[in-house]
Amino acid sequence: MAERKAARTKPPSLYQVVMLNDDYTPMEFVVMVLQQYFQRDLDTATHIMLKIHHEGRAVCGVYPKDVAATKVELVLTASRREGHPLQCIMEAA
Repeated sequence: MAERKAARTKPPSLYQVVMLNDDYTPMEFVVMVLQQYFQRDLDTATHIMLKIHHEGRAVCGVYPKDVAATKVELVLTASRREGHPLQCIMEAA
C-alpha cells in the first residue's frame, strides 16, 4: 500500500538572488541586467545597483528555488558573454 501524502502541501522554499560587487563590471551593465532579468524599472534598478556598489551586495529578487537558479544562470551567462566578472548567487531567503 502506498502512503497517502498530507492533504496540505507547504509553499515552496524561497531563495533570494544576490549580486555581488566587483571593481570591473560597468554600472550600466548591472542596471541593464536588473531591468532585463528582474523586470525592474530604471529607478529601482539604479537604486539596487548603487546598493551593490556601496554595500558590496544586494538582493535582486526572491523566488522559488528553480526560478532563482535560472535567474542566476541568465545573469552569469550574460555577464560572461560581455566579458564581465559579475557574480550572482542564490541564498535561502
